[in-house]
Amino acid sequence: MPPYPPTLAIQPFTKPVRGSVTLPGSKSITNRALILAALGKKTVTLHGALFSRDSRLMVAALRALGFLIVDDEKALTITIAGRGGEIPVREAKLEVGNAGTAARFLTAFVCLRPDGVYHFDGDEAMRRRPIGALLEAVESQGAKASARSFPFTLKTAGLSGGNVELDASESSQMLSALLMIAPWARQPLTVKLKGEAGSRPFVTMTEEMVRQFAAQPVDYAIEGDASAASYFLALPLVTQGSLTLPNYTGTLQGDARFLSVLQQVGLRSEGLNFSSGARHAVTQNFREFSDTFLTLAALAPLLDGPTKITGIAHTRKQETDRVAGMARELKKLGQQVIETEDSLEIHPRPLVPGGEIETYHDHRFAMSFGVLGCHDLLKNGQPWLTIKDPGCCAKTFPAFFDLLAGLRAGSH
Repeated sequence: MPPYPPTLAIQPFTKPVRGSVTLPGSKSITNRALILAALGKKTVTLHGALFSRDSRLMVAALRALGFLIVDDEKALTITIAGRGGEIPVREAKLEVGNAGTAARFLTAFVCLRPDGVYHFDGDEAMRRRPIGALLEAVESQGAKASARSFPFTLKTAGLSGGNVELDASESSQMLSALLMIAPWARQPLTVKLKGEAGSRPFVTMTEEMVRQFAAQPVDYAIEGDASAASYFLALPLVTQGSLTLPNYTGTLQGDARFLSVLQQVGLRSEGLNFSSGARHAVTQNFREFSDTFLTLAALAPLLDGPTKITGIAHTRKQETDRVAGMARELKKLGQQVIETEDSLEIHPRPLVPGGEIETYHDHRFAMSFGVLGCHDLLKNGQPWLTIKDPGCCAKTFPAFFDLLAGLRAGSH
């Protein structure tokens, strides 16, 4: 797939969308499965795995740590030889980009080595993302970190077990990181939370996957990505069409709850086929499935009244400040937006053409506004919205805009 240009004008749909979309594998499940397979005692093949920047960073880091991994992008499989809780390489440089799962999971994972020295770094944006609370937790197990943010060097001392205190309010990934390695501690390890975890459904996903991998599977199927599905559930509402999502069938992902939100908006569903009805405004708390709030926010200008989105304060410390960024970009398009620390209230106004959407190196901005741009605002099929840095979608969905273009061509 050739690289995307620096900016991409979105070609609207002049006819309702029709067709079928096979979703990429879940990033959250793929990166958890890679860690859990590496921890196991058998060789495991992941089927339907995601091949994106985040998963490639995880694979590269595990290889740097000495794990044998064979991947086949055409077949969507990754095979990894587990080492039973052993970290083969004593010292390594680990590059995590802007992948929160890789950053948090690997930080805890390497602590299983009793004498390791690991040098962590990431993108500029990663240096502002929360990791300090997890470092404090692993230091209580004997590890020593050179800093409380990226970059840092982590000297490890094995996992002794006992009670570990953790503040996971800024990211549930920190709790998931400890839950995955807990079975390999020398003594039973108990995590005591200070406050609530950032997103409980992702913790539930981790707990269930730990149980699944405890059975030592040799083959493991990755669910279609429910977060990625949000864009293709919204597309029929934008274009007044219908789509089939044949692998939107998973049970592990909390983001599947977004379907019920769009059903309130007006999306109709029959099995795995989704079609548009009237578009109604909604009020929704996104605390438990916040990756999808941007999809609703981008759709809000097309709804019949004010949309209120709450429970999103923790997303200010994700790939970027998603609350402030979404407010800023919607205002560019002429929308009235009321922003608080934990919410956005979007009052639809006539969309202003010519907007150039800043994506902040955040894939979810690019994809959410990419779907909005499919609305034929000018009634002549001419682009009215431009996405900056569309290539940032490589983080989780490298082929997103190609897939969107294919659907447009097929529908027309």
